[in-house]
Order: sequence, then structure tokens, then C-alpha cells
Amino acid sequence: MIMEKTEVEIGMIGLGVMGCNLALNMADHGFAVAGYDRDPAKVAALNQAGSALIQGTADLPEFIAALRRPRAIMLLVPAGAPVDAVIQELLPHLDPGDLIIDAGNSYFKDTDLRAGNLKTKGIHFLGVGVSGGEAGARHGPSIMPGGPREAYERVRSVLEAVAARVNDTPCVVWLGPGSAGHFVKMVHNGIEYGIMQLLAEAYDVMKRGLGLDDDELSTAFALWNQGELKGYLMEITSGIFAKPDVRTGRRLIDEILGVAAQNGTGMWTSQSAMELQVPVPTIDLSVAMRDMSNFMKDREQVGAVYQRPIRPFPSNRDQSIAQLGRALYAGIITIYAQGMALLTAASVKYSYQLDLAAVARIWRGGCIIRAAVLDDMCAAYQVRAQLPDLLLDPNLALTVQEHQEDLRELVCHAAQAGIPIPGLMVSLGYLDALRSVWQPANLIQAQRDYFGSHTYERNDVKGVFHTDWEKVSAS
Repeated sequence: MIMEKTEVEIGMIGLGVMGCNLALNMADHGFAVAGYDRDPAKVAALNQAGSALIQGTADLPEFIAALRRPRAIMLLVPAGAPVDAVIQELLPHLDPGDLIIDAGNSYFKDTDLRAGNLKTKGIHFLGVGVSGGEAGARHGPSIMPGGPREAYERVRSVLEAVAARVNDTPCVVWLGPGSAGHFVKMVHNGIEYGIMQLLAEAYDVMKRGLGLDDDELSTAFALWNQGELKGYLMEITSGIFAKPDVRTGRRLIDEILGVAAQNGTGMWTSQSAMELQVPVPTIDLSVAMRDMSNFMKDREQVGAVYQRPIRPFPSNRDQSIAQLGRALYAGIITIYAQGMALLTAASVKYSYQLDLAAVARIWRGGCIIRAAVLDDMCAAYQVRAQLPDLLLDPNLALTVQEHQEDLRELVCHAAQAGIPIPGLMVSLGYLDALRSVWQPANLIQAQRDYFGSHTYERNDVKGVFHTDWEKVSAS
């Protein structure tokens, strides 16, 4: 039998890896949880966890009956149609004042639509980003809630209890109305795409350009993780190179096919940036390179035509590894800057009123992109809440200035060696374009006016102008 309804604080629908572990996390912190999933095996796995405060069922009416009124129900199901299907299944059982929390990776525009539809029925809706994977869900994720403030307050104690903590501060905060939480999570994932791409490129440089074996690669990433590059992705990357394959006895990394999958959040980040006219080129490139990885047959054919051996890097390995680390750090800062610029624009466009210091603060623990640099980012926005660009913070600017020549030299060496590092190249290009007051876009405007009469503006006179470019001027 499931627990009495007066006991159960929150319901969890979707008892996969994330839902099950987050439910257990809630129970660990003293909250009674009812779990629901159509799959009896997942229900059984939850019940076998042995917590007196949690009970799963495959019977929806029984699940609903157990919840304290007004009900609070969290969904951890795949984004898209499954979310809508669960909501439709729930609605006949709910009352005005009940709360649905979508804690999956939903597209932010879908979140706004769902919130609007549910509001007409008196049902509250929160779009909540959760980052940290299986371990984070079980032991403390970064949580990014958005929606009605009063709805967040109803479950605030639960979310603060289960979230990761840094300096005894929970990595969760109400971010804003509507889809603010899911938008921030989307951008988090876009930044994640960018950093992962740069780490993969660093791996390629060290493997093919410097000739490092897996042990040496593991050591290099471990050393980087002790300094300014310290972060979760750096830490796990070091461990990946040390992991043996149980089937072959060799290193597992060398048995994994070089084809990368994606769940759509990186693509959504790029699409949203284009809609808001905010350049995020490293994130765009990272999405494109995951697509490129799937064109294996094409790459084999093109590689056979354009044969060119990888040339060794010119300097010694230790110097090259140190330079690569500094270049990597500069590139990673530009990715965070691109993401924060997108959040700044979205905050205005969608009336989120985001506190970027708070965003950086809750990303410091639990989430995939947690890293030491987030302390510097948090400090930057605390000093200047309306900082127009993260690269204008004096401390971060000094770091990028100190490292930019390393990035520039790395790009040159990689190009000469024939090793593709497009993410690092684009990061350098982004920095150079952003610091260039003059841009050749005047030529683009002239071309547009020439073939399409799209007009142009002038440097010396206000107004909009058009020229008949083919008309011969009078002498």
C-alpha cells in the first residue's frame, strides 16, 4: 500500500535514472515522496531502495490519492510529446491550485505554452532545469527554477534541501517568471557543448600533435584540474583516459566510436541566439561538429582525396601542454561570455529579469559546467550587475589578455600541423571580432544595396541611403 495522502509532500512521475535518484534524495532529507511510473520494473527498483519515506506505484489514481493537497507533482520524463502526454493524463485528477513541475530538458517556448494553458485551468506550472546527471540527482544537483514566484515558494524547502551546496549555500534560486528556468538550463547546456568541444580538441592536439598516450593524457588533464582550469568536466576527462575496457583490457576511450550524439539543447541555444541576434559562434560550432562526427563515411572519402600527414608541433611537449592549457582557459572564458551575453538579451526580451550573479552562483555546484572560474564570474556580476559583457570584467579581462597569445599561437601551430581545432579557432575569432572597432560589414551593406536596394547608413551623415551602383558618375 502506498502512504497516506496526508504524509506525502511531493509526487515524482518518471522513475528513470534522474527521477528515481532525485526522489531518493528528497527522502534522504526527510520529505515523503510518492513515485509513479508505468514501468513496473522501475517502480520495483524504487521500492527496493528501502526508504520508509518513499513508495512507488504503477497505478495513477493511487499515486494521486497519496498526495497532500494542494498537490505538487514533479515530472522527469523526456522533453516534448511525453511531457504533454503526462500532463493530459494528470489533468482529470487535479484540482485548481495544484502544481506541476517539469524538471526535464524542455524547450523554453514549450514551457511558456504549457504554463499558459494550465493557468486557464487554475493549475500552477514551474519549468525547472536540473543539472548534474545521475550522481547530481542523488547527492545534490544544480537546480534552475522558473515560473510563478508563489509556486516556487511552495516547494522551495524541498528544492533547497536536495540541491548541491557551495559554502553551505544551496545551488538553487528562483530565476524569474515564465520559462526563465528552462531558458537558463538550455544556455547551461549550450555552454556545456562548447566546453566539451574544446576539451575534445585539446585531446586531439595532445594525442596526434604531441604523441601523448592515455596515461599521459590522464595526467595532463589531472594537472590542469589542479589550477585555473579546475572543473567537473576536467576532472572526469582525466578519469576517462584511465578507465580500462573490461572486454579488451585496453583503455575504454580507444574502443569508443568517434560519433557524438546530442539531445537538442545545444541546437536550441544556437537557434535562440539567432532569434535574439546574439553571436554565440563557439556554441554554434560545437553543435555543428557533433553533426560532423556523424558523417564518418564522407570523412573517410574526403580524407582519402585530401591526404596530408599530421605534422608534429614545433616545441617540446611540456611547453606545448602548458601553452595548450592557457589557450584552453581563454577559450573557455569566451564560451561562458557568449552564454551570459545570450542570457542578458533573453532577460530583456522575455522579461525574465535574471540575476546573472545568482545564475553563476548556482552553477558553482552540482551541475556539469561547474568550475573554479564561476567564482570569478559570480564576483564580476556582484560588482557590476549590469555588466554588458563578461569579457569587460577587469579581472577576467586581465586573464584573457595574458592568455590570448597562447591561444593565437596554438591556432597557428594546429593549422600548420593539420589538426582541426575549429572551436578554439572560432573562440579566438570571436575575441578578435569583438575587440575590433572597425568591421568590414560596410562592404556587406554595399553589396546588399547593390543587388537588392537594401540601403545603407553613412559615417558622416545621419539617415538611410541608396545608390544606383551601376550608374556612371558624371565626370
